Amino acid sequence: MSRLSPLLKQATPVVVDHALGSWIWGIDGEKYLDFTTGIGVTSTGHCHPRVVAAAREQTGLIIHGQYTTIMHQPLLKLTDKLGEVLPLSLDSIFYANSGSEAVEASIRLARMATGRPNIIAFHGGFHGRTVAAASLTSAGTKFRAGFSPIMGGVHIAPFPYALRYGWDEETAVDFALRELDYLLQTVSSPADTAAFIIEPVLGDGGYLPTPPRFLEGLRERADHYGIIFILDEVQAGVGRTGKFWGYQFSSVIPDIIITAKGLASGFPISAIAASFDLMSKAWPGSQGGTYGGNAVAAAAGVATLEVIRDENLVENARIRGEQLHEGLQNISSGNSLIGDVRGRGLMQALEFVTEMGEPNQSLASAVQQAAVAHGLLLLTCGTLGNVVRVIPPLTVSSEEISSGIQRLDAALKAAQGV
Repeated sequence: MSRLSPLLKQATPVVVDHALGSWIWGIDGEKYLDFTTGIGVTSTGHCHPRVVAAAREQTGLIIHGQYTTIMHQPLLKLTDKLGEVLPLSLDSIFYANSGSEAVEASIRLARMATGRPNIIAFHGGFHGRTVAAASLTSAGTKFRAGFSPIMGGVHIAPFPYALRYGWDEETAVDFALRELDYLLQTVSSPADTAAFIIEPVLGDGGYLPTPPRFLEGLRERADHYGIIFILDEVQAGVGRTGKFWGYQFSSVIPDIIITAKGLASGFPISAIAASFDLMSKAWPGSQGGTYGGNAVAAAAGVATLEVIRDENLVENARIRGEQLHEGLQNISSGNSLIGDVRGRGLMQALEFVTEMGEPNQSLASAVQQAAVAHGLLLLTCGTLGNVVRVIPPLTVSSEEISSGIQRLDAALKAAQGV
């Protein structure tokens, strides 16, 4: 009898029967408020009627047409729709299936375009589990250990994680930029450095917003040295932060944007966007793939972007995110075991610490598990596993946010034995 790999550890015991909007119904008959959204994937909620209808219709027309063999209309439409939300300078798009694939396509492009070997990533970043993407990842050794040698030419620079260092944000940014300059002087010469890659909000690394001044410092150095600036928007993009792209809290424009997760409300599709001039520097045959830009996934992507526009979901993410953040602050007020409440839009988190201020993984896990008993699904993250992340769909209502906060408060009290 076959079974799933024992390495696939379930965060909750829920086996789903069906789901709609912000809710999941388990085969146990229980109803759960889903603030995991498939790790930030079901952006328009579960089974949005317009996304379902688009996918159902496309399935009856063509399911798979390999897009370098024959072109299909959904991919052309999706490209047009993305053009409405991308910076004007990023006018060329390549499609793949997953975030990891898109990350690898971006670094391949950067190396080919510059003729340089090295990539600089940042502490706590998560860019995927495939070999090259894992080589860029430092959100935990579990993502990159045990299968060496990993890809060479990768160097990891400090991220301005103010709480970890015990500093204010400005001091942390100054430190991280200074250390990046030192790395460029001592380890990876600018003449050997093809790209910087960073998330505008760290995902698995702890839901840490990247300070705008740090992004602007990276852009300044990229321009000065001819380095490609890559923004990994796999989790933060497509409206989750209360802006369409997470980098838009700063003044920067990246050279390459990577998108996936929320782009098609649960259908597997990813993309990188760059200027036509930059994309043209990739070598012939270096982009492609059997399933990339699948017709059904692309149709779902078109419907997703239309729903986000028509239902004003980016603004809803901003407003509901403010409500969520305020609620998290209220339930953490006076609790010395919550070291930080942070996030942007509907990408919020609680970081748990001990009485001595050390990372408290056991309490984070206990809160996440206790939440299930109160009908709320959450996930942990952070390099040390001591962060609980809260990821509602962009369609979430005020009443659902209030309910989620009440359930999380109850779970927190249960986990602390209050």
